Amino acid sequence: MPHRLETESRKLLGRLREALAADNEGQARLDSVVNLIANSMQTEVCSIYLFRDTETLELCATKGLEREAVHQTRMRLGEGLVGRTAKSRSVINTADAPAEKGFRYMPETGEERFSSFCGVPIQRLGDVLGVLVVQSKAARKFTPDEVYALEIVAMVIAEMTELGAFVGEGAALSARHQQPVMLRGSVAQEGASEGKVFLHEPRVVVTNPISDDPEKENDRLYAAIEELRKAVDNMLVGARSADTDQIQVLEAYRMFANSDGWLRRMKADVENGLSAEAAVEKEQSLARARLSKSADPYMRERLHDLDDLSNRLLRILTGQGADAKADMPDNPILVARNIGPGELLEYGKKLKGIVLEEGSVGSHATIVARAWAIPLVINAKGVVREALNGDPILVDGEQGIAHLRPDDTVHAAFRDKLAMQTRAQERYASIRDLPAETKCGNVISLQMNAGLIADLPSLAGSGAEGVGLFRTELQFLIRNQMPKRAELSALYSRVVNAAAGKRVAFRTLDIGSDKVLPYMKPNDEPNPAMGWRAIRVGLDKPGVLRMQLQALLRAANGGPLAVMFPFITQIREFRDAKAEMDKAIAREKILGHPLPSSLEVGAMLETPSLAFAPDAFFDEVDFVSIGGNDLKQFFFAADRENERVRKRYDTLDVSFLSFIERVIKRCEVHNTPLSFCGEDAGRPVEALCFAALGLRSLSMRPASIGPVKHLLRRVDLSEVKAVMDDAIANGDQSVRRAVADWLVYQV
Repeated sequence: MPHRLETESRKLLGRLREALAADNEGQARLDSVVNLIANSMQTEVCSIYLFRDTETLELCATKGLEREAVHQTRMRLGEGLVGRTAKSRSVINTADAPAEKGFRYMPETGEERFSSFCGVPIQRLGDVLGVLVVQSKAARKFTPDEVYALEIVAMVIAEMTELGAFVGEGAALSARHQQPVMLRGSVAQEGASEGKVFLHEPRVVVTNPISDDPEKENDRLYAAIEELRKAVDNMLVGARSADTDQIQVLEAYRMFANSDGWLRRMKADVENGLSAEAAVEKEQSLARARLSKSADPYMRERLHDLDDLSNRLLRILTGQGADAKADMPDNPILVARNIGPGELLEYGKKLKGIVLEEGSVGSHATIVARAWAIPLVINAKGVVREALNGDPILVDGEQGIAHLRPDDTVHAAFRDKLAMQTRAQERYASIRDLPAETKCGNVISLQMNAGLIADLPSLAGSGAEGVGLFRTELQFLIRNQMPKRAELSALYSRVVNAAAGKRVAFRTLDIGSDKVLPYMKPNDEPNPAMGWRAIRVGLDKPGVLRMQLQALLRAANGGPLAVMFPFITQIREFRDAKAEMDKAIAREKILGHPLPSSLEVGAMLETPSLAFAPDAFFDEVDFVSIGGNDLKQFFFAADRENERVRKRYDTLDVSFLSFIERVIKRCEVHNTPLSFCGEDAGRPVEALCFAALGLRSLSMRPASIGPVKHLLRRVDLSEVKAVMDDAIANGDQSVRRAVADWLVYQV
């Protein structure tokens, strides 16, 4: 790039900094910016278009077009050359704008006089905030150097827009992060909460995008790059004992960190007037725009690597986010792209809610949130981009909605909802110590699901009669290496002691599918939910299964013990797993350790095949627990992680209920204790229908026990069964509507 242009570019940024620092607000500041750019670029027109909403661009300032068009001219995303620039996130540079594909003439602007057009997206980290446009009467294309200068200016405008530099009286648009936003996602954990945003990985805010000392900024950049490279090298040294895949990922990190092209481009940006952090962010934004369009999935995946490295570099340069947890606000609502169970557990129960941009209903982070009974919304697209630390936020876990920076009307309605929830909790607390006895005299055993020692205090507080499912895999998932038998035994012993004599059913290690141990090489399976998982892993790796069973036997310390094996699909698998238990018992006897006073060995029915197992299975098993979450996905062939199909199928579908009824009758014939475990057990209407079919034991998250007990104590199950039978006789596909209509007049 010619030295003269570098100097002109720095001069332009210097003037821009002066304009932004001037004692102007809102519209006056925007007007001074477009005038400055037009004069410096020697063009007749410079205009700034900003998004009014996610689909509409508005002309917010111009030099050269008709002044009356400001805040009047609007266009949809993709409409006209300006809309195309925003949608494509790329520069449109043409000498003959009217002849260009998609050109739209806006008569109120008077732009018919101008032939040349160059539109540059105003974007920050892939988020397009608007479009910067220059136009001239002469039919010419703008040079690459001129386009480069405009990209640098657009990047500075993006930073200042994010910081609210153009907010003020007279400006039609406020800064993006000052407007109320409603984000729709998916329900992962019901409930409602109000609080302040706490970002899991805070965005770095570049407050000084312009510099007049390139030498100093380059020194800062080189020092930060060197620190980043050392950090990556240290990560690699620490991972030498890890699996090949992890090392390959870190090698890719090092490749980016040592990229001469990356550093050269940032150095050029600094020499043209940007600060070191602004240069990093500019390259990150351009790479995002480029890689996100790639048809190659490998290249799109590398975008995450580059993002992570850029964010690390920005934190080094700015010092932001060094001790994020220390700045946690009161009533924090965690906002993240995604989060693992170990990271989530580090926050503890301080959190009042969670909103994730990704996530799934079956993830262990979701399980942790459910155990803590805090509202969780997943798949809330754009929440990380929209939210800033400290923003007020309302989480509606019933509807799967997050209200960011809500207005007074939304806030008032939400507080009414919270008050109703508080009154309902008071009602549930009043029946906590009473049995879940229906009006017809049937008593339903309500138990809780757990997976953490921290869950156990809920046993007494919720009124649960025991733990129908204790998930043992969380202790494996949150570690960087396989836990030792003594560690597991000590943990399980604490669980038994905390239960204070109440029954705890321990489920053996249920990994695979979406639950991959960080220290176990993942299998590349086309359909992991139906692949190498749960008891299949345990039987193929008997050493791990046996170690866990020995830990459970020792934790019982001579008292009663209940263990169940997950994902049993046929009698042979149960017999093989039971044989491992027999081996563990024999070893404990040889070592002279006390054996449980009573031992129940059960199986989880999570696939339809087990319902058709030979009679011998129901005679040999001590108890059966229906794993409703997995069973429903296999029964309907609908992946529970896929929002497009998961919600198409109803638990109260007649065919599913008839299947559950078949299992109940088979267990009754063989006197095999049966329970239903899963999210549906904790939904009052579903729980009511299960009880009407004959289920007498339900296991759910602690927060669901109160609502379920409250409903069961107010109904006669024979009447519910009659309503269900009538719906079936009428040919209804689901009994939900019939039961819900009946309940309106009963409770």
